[in-house]
Amino acid sequence: MLDSMQPKSVTHANASPTLDVLFKRILARQPDAVALIDPLDKQRITGQPPKRLTFAQANRAISALAAHFIESGLPANSVIALQLPNTIEFALTALAAHRAGLVVAALPLLWRQAELTVALNRTGARAVVTASRIDGVSHADIAMNAAAECFSIRHVCGFGDDLPEGMASLDRAIALESQTTRTVIQDGRKAALVSFDVTSDGFRAVPRTHLSVIAGGLALSLESDVPQGATIMSAYTPCSFAGVASSLAMWLLTGGALALHHPFDSEVLERQVNEVSCDTLVAPALLALRLDEMDLSARMPGLRNVIALWRSPEQVASSTSWSARTASLTDVYLFGEAGMFGARRATDGAPAAIKPGPHGAPRELPGSSISGEILLTPRGTLGLRGPMVSIAAYAPPPPPSDSLISAPPRDYVDTEYAARLDRATGGISITAPPSGIMAVGGYRFLAQDLQEWAKRLGQGALLTALPDRMSGYRLAGRAPDNSRAREALSGLGLNPLMVEAFRDRSSAA
Repeated sequence: MLDSMQPKSVTHANASPTLDVLFKRILARQPDAVALIDPLDKQRITGQPPKRLTFAQANRAISALAAHFIESGLPANSVIALQLPNTIEFALTALAAHRAGLVVAALPLLWRQAELTVALNRTGARAVVTASRIDGVSHADIAMNAAAECFSIRHVCGFGDDLPEGMASLDRAIALESQTTRTVIQDGRKAALVSFDVTSDGFRAVPRTHLSVIAGGLALSLESDVPQGATIMSAYTPCSFAGVASSLAMWLLTGGALALHHPFDSEVLERQVNEVSCDTLVAPALLALRLDEMDLSARMPGLRNVIALWRSPEQVASSTSWSARTASLTDVYLFGEAGMFGARRATDGAPAAIKPGPHGAPRELPGSSISGEILLTPRGTLGLRGPMVSIAAYAPPPPPSDSLISAPPRDYVDTEYAARLDRATGGISITAPPSGIMAVGGYRFLAQDLQEWAKRLGQGALLTALPDRMSGYRLAGRAPDNSRAREALSGLGLNPLMVEAFRDRSSAA
């Protein structure tokens, strides 16, 4: 019987730690310390009251969820897809999946049935976890519909009330506190996370090991000088490598508390930062700069570090100077799911110069290149090397050739961002985003795909991306009947960015 199995966690002497091992180390030191804090407005987001868990309480929930996954028959090393809001349920479920020997696939919240189906089929996911409702949207129904189109899915479960028939309740699984477990080898070289990217070659899944995720969190925490035991506020959704590394990984590396904010309500964010005495804030860059304009030092005097994540890294150089006296700013350059690096601003508030070559964390210490390497490729684009970079996921397809000798493997990832070397300063200037790819906030599309979707609406329909200073691009659509176009796109299972591109603008002045 599975229930009679004794808990076993095998760690080889020469194995690197996993995320769950990091959690258990903190648990052993301070079981009664606060570990996870929900958003203050969680009731509005999911219909559930906010929670605050100690490490011991979180550990019991993680073990119960891991037992549920094992009892559901999910084989070790299989993929479990998570589409969850920025609440404690994501951290609990991700760590439970790792404890059960599973691999987490992080799904963006704006994805609907069309994107979900592609991602689930691409990864061969065996299970899906979501919430009943998120910001008024029935994600449970969306997950059920997407799972019905994926042969590999065997288990669909969720948090919250009023789950559809056939979806298992994870709130009930936590309450049962089952002790079922199985032997799992704890090795940081094993797969931990799958995220999703769009490049000029199309949609792709990007797998990463525990070591890669930890390397990302370590690079951010050291570059921004986050102290041990810090209380970190994450206002960045965990649906990407950067989102997981800047919240889950950085929290486990610093051993403090992780407070969560589901984007965005500036009043709620400010109140929670002050109430829980957060000293580190992780947020999208434009939100961080907006808070600085609103006198961050006076409104959130306890903050000491702000980590600003730039989805459009070509905009960093032209950004406004950081003026807050009580908190430092670290710019984090994001290149889709390929990788990232951080650069802390000096006292003048201007963005730091980015130099090619190995970069450490912090950059000022020679020989501390745990973060990776920045380089210019022969194509005049920016390339990345390092422990957090999943080179195999971005390997170019072999060129058609009659030669039996294959081309030598490339040891870096080409981000496809245009870049040049400033000979006067020796720094790298990122000049343009990848050609043919449209980024709307954190969501990337191929330009040609927009036109393919527009064709499905019939003659006279147009869907395009227009430049936008705040989010990179914004979608705009035109059809003979915009309301019917919205209904058709919703019926196709497309995300709200495409659907709302055809909103009625006749009332706009």
